[in-house]
Amino acid sequence: MFTGIITDIGTISALRQEGDLRARIRTSYDTSRIDLGASIASDGVCLTVVDLGPDWYDVQISAETVSKTNLSGWTVGTRVNLERALRVGDELGGHIVSGHVDGVAEVVQIREEGDSTRVTLEAPQALARFIAPKGSVALNGTSLTVNEVDGCRFGINFIPHTKTATTWGNVALGDKVNLEIDTLARYVARLAEMPPH
Repeated sequence: MFTGIITDIGTISALRQEGDLRARIRTSYDTSRIDLGASIASDGVCLTVVDLGPDWYDVQISAETVSKTNLSGWTVGTRVNLERALRVGDELGGHIVSGHVDGVAEVVQIREEGDSTRVTLEAPQALARFIAPKGSVALNGTSLTVNEVDGCRFGINFIPHTKTATTWGNVALGDKVNLEIDTLARYVARLAEMPPH
């Protein structure tokens, strides 16, 4: 489990196709404190550490994960939002995030508003009903509050801190973004579908 509070920005330093896709991610995390088999959310995708070095770790990514996320767009030099898994006693600053991406949203509008940046995204139709004003979403692993919803489109406001602490400072039109809907929204929608007894 994760919170959507990004704690490092990593950089893809190598990619190899070897059955599954293998990626090496450079990080400022103290890798001596990361165990093989640990889960690290990388742009919101929960990935398992399979090898470690002094300032890097390797992950293997299945074809299924590549097909359902924006990881197919990773290249050497891509910057990615990183978050280590929650430990008992950690502060829950964002919202509960599983690291299981539901789909990919697309950035369709960017507008500067004072020091903040307003970004409008378009979600896949099947996921749009789970996105509500003032609700939470995880976008590229970042816990964010939805400002407004209009059909499949929804708006997010990025404050200066978020733009510097994550990769959101480099957002561009057309970017494909990993979207994880709020677990609570998923269960509420499921309950609403069930007929009363």
